[in-house]
Amino acid sequence: MGNKITEKNNFYYLTIALIILLVSSSLDQVLNVTWLDKIVQGITLLTFVVCLVSLRFDSGWYRFLLSLIIAWIGLAAIKEIFELKQVDVAMLVLMLTFFFGTFKSIMRQILFTGTIDNNKVVGSLALFLLLGLMWAIAYLLILEFSPESFTGLEAKDWGDNFSSAAYFSFVTLTTLGYGDISPTSPVAQVIVYLEAIAGVFYMAIVVASLVGASQNSQENNDG
Repeated sequence: MGNKITEKNNFYYLTIALIILLVSSSLDQVLNVTWLDKIVQGITLLTFVVCLVSLRFDSGWYRFLLSLIIAWIGLAAIKEIFELKQVDVAMLVLMLTFFFGTFKSIMRQILFTGTIDNNKVVGSLALFLLLGLMWAIAYLLILEFSPESFTGLEAKDWGDNFSSAAYFSFVTLTTLGYGDISPTSPVAQVIVYLEAIAGVFYMAIVVASLVGASQNSQENNDG
């Protein structure tokens, strides 16, 4: 991939950053430390930066995502200085908006556009990871307003709960449905089955995009 993020390898870096975020968040399952939330926040910020640099070629979204990062840093500082837990909801909303903006930018660059290369294939994996992350944040937001919405998920600081929410999200997205965590409130149930539907349709859309791009490339070569 080289040492510089370019348009030919940017999705590699972005995907690796998302995987690191998911893996690092699982530390709350094996470590019992009070500063774990700070670690998750730091790695989340690092993921934001990598996403931003990877998508700098899309200038319109770059400025938008940069403004979200600045706002998120400001809220994190306010929470740390004044110990205000109330800013958690705003931080989660900004995270959801950031990942949605990242998802939309990547989608415009890889689905049904031009020829398919390894970078775009990896980008399709990044899209899948972003889908799971967005729904995980949605579940964390639901817990902020309705702590009894899930069995198997306790209402606590979002940094401590991020790994469990991500686990449940990807289990739902892939329609595995282990059942160790399940929705109980009507709103949570709707969000959960919408994610399952999105997971199925995403796979169909990606396959159609890759097949269509491959056919177009073959036709151009034959012509």
